[in-house]
Amino acid sequence: MAKSWATLGVDLHLEPSGPGLRAGLTHALREAVRGGRLAPGTRLPSSRGLAADLGIARNTVAEAYADLVAEGWLTARQGSGTRVAARAVPRPEAAPALPTAPAGPVHDLRPGFPDLAAFPRTAWLKAARKALTHAPNEAFGYSDPRGRPELRAALAAYLPRARGVHADPERLVVCAGFAHALVLLDEVLRARGVREVATESYGVADHRRILERGGLATRPLPFDRLGTDPGPLDDRNPGAALLTTAHQFPMGDPLSPDRRAAVLDWARRTGGLILEDDYDGEFRYDRQPVGALQGLDPERVVYLGTVSKSLAPGLRLGWMVLPRPLADAVAAARGTRDWACGTPDQLTLAEFLDSGAYDRQVRAMRLRYRRRRDQLVAALAAHAPRVRPRGIAAGLHAVLELPPGTEQSVLRSAAWHGLAVSGLRAYRHPAATGETPDALVVGYGTPPDHAWQGALQALCRALG
Repeated sequence: MAKSWATLGVDLHLEPSGPGLRAGLTHALREAVRGGRLAPGTRLPSSRGLAADLGIARNTVAEAYADLVAEGWLTARQGSGTRVAARAVPRPEAAPALPTAPAGPVHDLRPGFPDLAAFPRTAWLKAARKALTHAPNEAFGYSDPRGRPELRAALAAYLPRARGVHADPERLVVCAGFAHALVLLDEVLRARGVREVATESYGVADHRRILERGGLATRPLPFDRLGTDPGPLDDRNPGAALLTTAHQFPMGDPLSPDRRAAVLDWARRTGGLILEDDYDGEFRYDRQPVGALQGLDPERVVYLGTVSKSLAPGLRLGWMVLPRPLADAVAAARGTRDWACGTPDQLTLAEFLDSGAYDRQVRAMRLRYRRRRDQLVAALAAHAPRVRPRGIAAGLHAVLELPPGTEQSVLRSAAWHGLAVSGLRAYRHPAATGETPDALVVGYGTPPDHAWQGALQALCRALG
């Protein structure tokens, strides 16, 4: 029978009950888009409104919307609602066409990004009002190149209890994120005579490029079933090593206790420095967090952290906890290369930390990301059993190991299904040795809650 969608005057031909109602509604909406009765950009009613209009369950409408978002027929964005995707739609008299790939990504599953829709706007605004109300006048002048003392004091209180870091305000330098920290460290390391930095076989290519553009060579350490192997450090004596010790990016494993000890032993014997990237150490799900390596030897480790995963990368706020001899040199370098790291945001973050709002936000997001991680694992077991997830004890991403020789075809399938996703080879150092397994690196932090199920269904289709 025909059910009338009174809001838009569109007849949807579907049976009013039975197990095929969701599939029937999905098909009817798809045909309305395909036939041009629902034009690109048309805003659809809420799932509640359409359910009431059709006299069916709200979940049925929500699930049909999610299916069509995953296929690329609809888009769903916070603040914009659910709309017909901008695509070429055949004229009503044209012959039926097969669905085509979305014009661009519908779902962003790239790793390294949080759910920006979950940014705590109200709590951040409250902290900003309080911080600015009580800020001294001098705070709005030229500040200490180490950063505002309020923020350094707040971090010095937070980092020891949360990450086991030995921190005091004089050893802390505030920076505009991890890339800014690397630029500053590049200059200071070269002044100390360092010419090479050991890196991991897998990592963020932009980080290597920053070091190399500054004049430092990078050489990868081997990677095996136990993770990064620090053994070659003794032979190479690179001067510094950049490591993700708590949660290797992107492979996901922590540096084992034996290898943590070996890295520290190398640094003590040779005078080398360890640059510890603790990019998502606060998000561990199945066991106690792995403490920062810096806590074992504060004079041989530079600890690097940001709010890019816990809050938002757009804040451009990060920090370094430095060995005493380096703190003054890095502060001097920052003074001559001062990036956008404004006083108001520093004061707001200090208040956010001191008030406990930061802890509450991290706890809330830890629960949200763990739930998504669990849903990802369950969906893979049900719909793509040949794909094995790894590195899932922590963080905002998982590595999905694929059958040999399939990475490129799966990436093409993912693009067809409207997914922005990365292959493991994109993170491999060009000079790394050994085989690279076929795998996807899938971030489950980025999609807002209303789009997560659609993204997960599209991923399973791409893998299937």
